[in-house]
Amino acid sequence: MADADVRKITIIGTGLIGGSLGLALKAADLPNIEIVGHDRDKGAENKAKKLGAIDKAEHNLPRAVTGASLVIIAAPVLAVREVLKQIAPDLAAGAIVTDTASTKAEVLAWAHDALPDNVNFVGGHPMAGKETPGIDEASATLFQDKAYCLCPSVTASEASVKTIVGLAQSVGAKPTFIDPEEHDQYAAAISHLPLMMSTALFNLMRTSPSWEDMAQLASSGFKDTTRLASTDPTMSHDIWTTNREAIIHWLQRMEGELGRFRKLLEDANDSELLETFAKTQIERDSFLLEPPRRREAGAPGQDTSRNVMLDMLVGGMMADRVRQAEQTVEGTDEQTKSKPQQGEPPDKEKRNSSMGERIAEGVRRDLEKLEEKRADDAPESENKPKT
Repeated sequence: MADADVRKITIIGTGLIGGSLGLALKAADLPNIEIVGHDRDKGAENKAKKLGAIDKAEHNLPRAVTGASLVIIAAPVLAVREVLKQIAPDLAAGAIVTDTASTKAEVLAWAHDALPDNVNFVGGHPMAGKETPGIDEASATLFQDKAYCLCPSVTASEASVKTIVGLAQSVGAKPTFIDPEEHDQYAAAISHLPLMMSTALFNLMRTSPSWEDMAQLASSGFKDTTRLASTDPTMSHDIWTTNREAIIHWLQRMEGELGRFRKLLEDANDSELLETFAKTQIERDSFLLEPPRRREAGAPGQDTSRNVMLDMLVGGMMADRVRQAEQTVEGTDEQTKSKPQQGEPPDKEKRNSSMGERIAEGVRRDLEKLEEKRADDAPESENKPKT
């Protein structure tokens, strides 16, 4: 096979994400592809080659990108800006450049400023990772069934966008087109806020005078909740720096939610607190069973047998949770019920034991809204009355 027939893919950054991309691309067994890896850490390059994530290690950055059809920048967010500047003079005309950074708006602006007009940039962010960085943690299945956010620049060619869609699909991910600013807002809520909360919780406990005693009691709950505090500090810092306003917005929203819980505790509003726990459990379990799907505009609803089956599972699970909540409330009310005071309305006992019914009613309303939405989203032919 002649060298001219081989397409060169360069991965800049052979850590967890870059190494996993290399392994996944190799596992996809794409024909006529050579994967070249570059990293500031020469040891990471060599380890990536040894693990089979890349075909060749190239420590000289200009040589690494020269002649590459596709360049993937898998580096911390703030490093992306400098990498774009450094590789710009050596990129071939028509080359495609993408990244994997956790924020997108600033990266798109940097690419616009740094890259020549004859190079296509398509921003990317695979929604996958681990709290432990490095090539040793790389996995060919890291992106399997995960969303892969795509933010093409306004000047990117259609062919270049299709190439990055193909990249996402080749590594097992689900390509998802999204506006850069929208991405950063959503990522702040679903990814960056948990990182900040995890770090804050561990820091709060670690700086307590009672830490040595509390640490003896720390088990899976505390370790699971603070897992993200082990994230690479450089990555955490870069996320905060490039998505500051969005993260602050969601931190303020979180402060409000924690304030609501504190008020329930201060007011001894046990019924509403239990209702909150019960409904949240129902909603999270439903999310784990079948996460909501982002339907493209104009796409018709599909009432497949699989959806019907899942609806039954979700509905049955909700019913079970409601019954459990009702039983819990009934047991609690029996323990805390006191004799009616003189002049007390005769139906107070009934009101005290109706919390489980309120949960059930809330769930029923949610299901009715879901059914109404499905009816609205269904094709017009499905909504016509049968004759």
